[in-house]
Amino acid sequence: MSVRKFRIAALAAVLTAVVLPAASPAVAAPAVATASLIAEGRGAPDYRTWQADVQKAVAPAVPWLRGRSAGHGGKPAIVLDIDNTALETYYHPGRADKPVLEVAEWAHAHHMAVLFVTARTSSSSARQQLEDAGYPVDAMCVREHGESKGEGKARCRKELTRNGYVITANIGNRSTDFVGGYYEKGFKLPDYDGGLS
Repeated sequence: MSVRKFRIAALAAVLTAVVLPAASPAVAAPAVATASLIAEGRGAPDYRTWQADVQKAVAPAVPWLRGRSAGHGGKPAIVLDIDNTALETYYHPGRADKPVLEVAEWAHAHHMAVLFVTARTSSSSARQQLEDAGYPVDAMCVREHGESKGEGKARCRKELTRNGYVITANIGNRSTDFVGGYYEKGFKLPDYDGGLS
């Protein structure tokens, strides 16, 4: 085996085994692009591959929510990122990402709030895009000017928690969607090492 092939195989092994410190909130391991895709530096894969990877990443979400939908001391909720999570921004701007929409619909039907936390700095068009795509929108929080993406999203989840929501699931596609806590379990969609931002 050549050194290059060995490095690619090692990289693929590392990417498929996401390990978090015990103190961190649980984040489900993302579906991962093939080693050849990463090695070729192509960034985002074709649409079908992305959808298959998204489906793998969110498949455990409804079973998790089913076990968490009752018995909270607050308003159970899920948090969704918008771009390339709730909406297919890279592939089809404004269109719902169906596997994620199905999770949101399940949550809504089972009396869980559907909340959106975004790195966008304005909610004016985002809410309309989400509603047009079929999402229930119970609340939305945007990043403030001067905040990093991670800081803004952590602040938003903290504020939503202070408003009485219990965030049982947090779904996003970037590492910045998961910093700062204030959620029980995270489900990370693939971003292909930043190729799909």
